[in-house]
Amino acid sequence: MPKHGKNFRQAAEKVELRQYGLLEGIAAIKEASFAKFDETLEVALRLGVDPKHADQMVRGTVILPHGTGKSVKILVFAGGEKVKEAEEAGADFVGGEELAEKIQGGWMDFDAVIATPDMMRVVGRLGRVLGPRGLMPNPKVGTVTFEVSKAVTDIKAGKVEFRVDKTGVIHAPLGKLSFDDAKLGDNTTALVAAVLKAKPASAKGKYVRSVNLASTMGPGIQLDETVLTTVEA
Repeated sequence: MPKHGKNFRQAAEKVELRQYGLLEGIAAIKEASFAKFDETLEVALRLGVDPKHADQMVRGTVILPHGTGKSVKILVFAGGEKVKEAEEAGADFVGGEELAEKIQGGWMDFDAVIATPDMMRVVGRLGRVLGPRGLMPNPKVGTVTFEVSKAVTDIKAGKVEFRVDKTGVIHAPLGKLSFDDAKLGDNTTALVAAVLKAKPASAKGKYVRSVNLASTMGPGIQLDETVLTTVEA
């Protein structure tokens, strides 16, 4: 087990081993923050699903009402008139075969990938590179589409993709600690609502087992279930 550094141990002493209300928890995390950069607030939801079964896979997207606070570089695989549409929407890189060759050569200077359906013949061979990084375009989350402008705009506005990992946990960013507490609360509520909406019909028992918040470098706290009942109401 790796040992935590002095700063982390001191920060951990500022949070209590109990469940917090949403805004109370956000304030506690800010109080315990010690990093010299604007950390990201992250959420971890432990779900009562078994990701080994395809019918219990939980994934989806949500546009955080106040964005993520992160500048996202978007790459779009497109041709013809869709190239101009992508560029006008704010895409950082637009192209086809030449971009695929750059990626195969090791270039990865982008954060999100969108592709028109007709370009998946080019993107398909990049699966081994983009897949492990969570960057492979997928129609289920709106990144394989002819509506290029909307896809780019949504991501720039703070669209977040979430997917349950093999341990049954969803990890997602909620914004920067410099955001107002209320804005981070809104973003948290939106993300939780999207996860609740994505509940598989085959999931039995308690769906959301726990909701934890933490900053990039700091200790985490567990939220009480009001974050779920508020959303469901």
